[in-house]
Amino acid sequence: MATSKKKPGRDDIVEATMALAAERPWDDIELGDIAEAAGITLADLRESFPSKGAVLGGFARKIDMAVLAGNSDDLIGEPARERLFDVYMRYLDALAPYKVALRRIAVAVRREPLTLAALNQVALNSHRYMLAAAHIPTEDALGPIKLQGSVLTMARVLETWLEDDAPELAQTMARLDRELGRAERFMERAEDFHRVTAPFRAIGQAIMEGGARMRQRRRDGGYGEDDGADAGPDAGIDRPGEDRDPAAAI
Repeated sequence: MATSKKKPGRDDIVEATMALAAERPWDDIELGDIAEAAGITLADLRESFPSKGAVLGGFARKIDMAVLAGNSDDLIGEPARERLFDVYMRYLDALAPYKVALRRIAVAVRREPLTLAALNQVALNSHRYMLAAAHIPTEDALGPIKLQGSVLTMARVLETWLEDDAPELAQTMARLDRELGRAERFMERAEDFHRVTAPFRAIGQAIMEGGARMRQRRRDGGYGEDDGADAGPDAGIDRPGEDRDPAAAI
């Protein structure tokens, strides 16, 4: 009895796409080319990925899973810089088989601002998990700064890595060490600024909450904005010669 061939999955499509990117300029690769390389129909490709950019998002997820399969628990007692260095090197190791393809892709996406913006969002999601793997919190007030800083740090390191073909990656590791030092100094200043400005943020928050309470009282039927609006400074004062209701004096 013949067995049916398994239809290629998302990872197979990603692999086929990266193989194409290693051979041809990224701008020359059409959706039909990806479907043909993966051995599927365009309908199958559409079911898995809506665009070439989405395939790159699938590639990013594949790399994330490879990074997260590692373990940095033995570095928990080490400084954050050392923990990040370990996670980032695992990330570069996972990218290594795709370096040729990534060189071609990098050349193309640098000319496309919208693609760069979309890939930045993908990178933010990836680095959320990379920082978690390095036991660095991202849900605090400075979390967004840490995430974007991590993305920028790796972007700078990748510029060197893409051109570093030495087996020991000495230039890449030196660049990574410098960029981590720069990021560490920046975060120290950001934490100092956040600490110094805490009283001002508290005052601003109190003012906003007070305004919200006042607006709520007005909506609930308390003091209205128009109460006494037509009354002048002499309201309620009798003027000489004005007629008065006799009953008012009783």
